[in-house]
Amino acid sequence: MMHNVDIPASCRRIGLALLALLALTLLAGTASAQRPLRIFISVDVEGLGGVGTPAMTSSTGKDYAVSRRLATDEVNAVVAAIFRRGQAEILVNDSHGDMQNLLHTELDPRVQYIQGAVKPYGMVEGLDASFDGAVFLGYHARAGTANGFLAHTGSGSVKGLWINDVEMGEGEMNAAFAGALGVPVLLAAGDSAFVEQFSSTVRGAQMVTTKTAVTPISARLLHPTVVRERLTAATDRALAGIGSARPYEIGSPLRVRLRLADVTTSQILEAIPGVRQLDGYTVEFTATSMADAYRLIRLMYRFVSI
Repeated sequence: MMHNVDIPASCRRIGLALLALLALTLLAGTASAQRPLRIFISVDVEGLGGVGTPAMTSSTGKDYAVSRRLATDEVNAVVAAIFRRGQAEILVNDSHGDMQNLLHTELDPRVQYIQGAVKPYGMVEGLDASFDGAVFLGYHARAGTANGFLAHTGSGSVKGLWINDVEMGEGEMNAAFAGALGVPVLLAAGDSAFVEQFSSTVRGAQMVTTKTAVTPISARLLHPTVVRERLTAATDRALAGIGSARPYEIGSPLRVRLRLADVTTSQILEAIPGVRQLDGYTVEFTATSMADAYRLIRLMYRFVSI
């Protein structure tokens, strides 16, 4: 036999409040689960699969049109793999030379695309803390790498870059920028020297080797189709482990040293407030944030490239 139980009004109110809290928690969880994955893709050219001569990286080179197609196809391979896993918002940032290399009309129409070189943060323009991960395509080894294909750091006039005594190329610096925002690098691709350097500094990213340098200006290439297949597989692995991905963080303050090709340039750069000359070829500055450091490094790159 069931008996009617008189539940005090205060208990009823507590019960209703708990039910409301549970409902809100479930709704928040559902909204979170349905939030599109946000991925940032930075695309350089020297490290692309199929690019094996300096002429292929210059807009005046006879095979530059081939490189544009290769870059676009690599991006689309990664993008397709991301969308196969569900909803996504993808921002692609053109990151080589004049930064108008990709064939915009041939890109997957679901992505947004940043084009043009005049932008404050260059290769990482548009990247912010709202992204779940970053992908670097077509990257190359840092300046002075003997076994790298077209290895350099920002400019041919730069011989080395160190942040908090860690030597960095463009890839490591971009990973540090992302890491300061809490964004991990999920996947990075480039020549074998880049893969070796980057993976020894930035742990946990999926790596794809696209080629091996024969000399600094020639390379032994994988077929572009093979590279795209490997990018697809690496993207799948990266997304499967995205929950455990960790950003590359170097802390602050940041001590930045830039070694240049000639004494005159380093003397002129010392005129920038906060920059001091350490020796004939090296300048140094400190910054409180990676964003500030990045902008000043880019300013120096632009100056020494004039």
